[in-house]
Amino acid sequence: MNPANAPLTPFQEGKLLLIDKPLGWTSFDLVNKVRISIEMHFGLKKRSLKVGHAGTLDPLATGLMLVCTGRMTKQMDQFIGLPKAYTGTFVLGATTASFDLEKEVEGHFPTAHLTDDAIRGAAKTFIGQHEQEPPVFSAKKIDGTRAYEFAREGKEVEMRKASIEITHMEITRIELPEVDFAVACSKGTYIRSLARDFGQALQTGAYLSALRRTSIGDYTVANALSVNGLKEMLIREHPRLTP
Repeated sequence: MNPANAPLTPFQEGKLLLIDKPLGWTSFDLVNKVRISIEMHFGLKKRSLKVGHAGTLDPLATGLMLVCTGRMTKQMDQFIGLPKAYTGTFVLGATTASFDLEKEVEGHFPTAHLTDDAIRGAAKTFIGQHEQEPPVFSAKKIDGTRAYEFAREGKEVEMRKASIEITHMEITRIELPEVDFAVACSKGTYIRSLARDFGQALQTGAYLSALRRTSIGDYTVANALSVNGLKEMLIREHPRLTP
C-alpha cells in the first residue's frame, strides 16, 4: 500500500496524461477512473493520488482532456489557458434551453431560406474576437453558485458576456437540418453558445447535437488514450513498485 519507505511511482512524481473522454461521462467521472486505475495498478492507498484536469468537457461531449497526476497537478494552470479545437454538429431550425441535447427541443424555426452559401458565409463572420454570453446551463459561477443550479431550479440569472476569440471556423458538411463544423477558439469559448449565435445569425434556431474536442494547444486527441488504453499502458510500461 505504498509504505513510507517505498519509492514514488512515476504518477506520484507527476505525469501529464492525454485521455479521450467517452460520451456520457462527466469530467469528474474521467478523473476518478484515471485515479482508481493508477492506484489499483500500483497498490496505492485509496484516494492517495492527486489527479486533476485542465479544462472540463460536458457529459455530451467527447474528446481530449489533459489529466495531471501527482506533483504535475501544481502546473495545471499552464494548460488551462491553451487554445482548443473542436468538431461537431449543429441542428438548424430548432432550439433547446441548454443549447444542446441536455434539454428537449422547445422551439421550431423556418429553414427554407437557408442556402449552402449563406451557411458557410455565416461561419466566416464568427472568426475574430467577440463578446459571448455563456449558457445558463453551464458550470459558470454566479456569486459562488454554478449557473446550472439556478437554471435547474427555474431561477432567472443574468449571464455576463466574456471576451472570446475564434481563430478558425468552417462548415464541413451540410445536410439540413444538420451542419457539421470545425472550430478553433480561445479558452472560455462555449460551443453551445456558438450554436445559439450561429442560428441567430442565420435568422433561425440552432442547437449543438454532437461535440468532440480534437486538440488543446499542441496536444491532440490522436495521441490520447482511452481509460482501457491507460490500463494497458500501465501493465506494459510501468511494473508495480515494491518496497
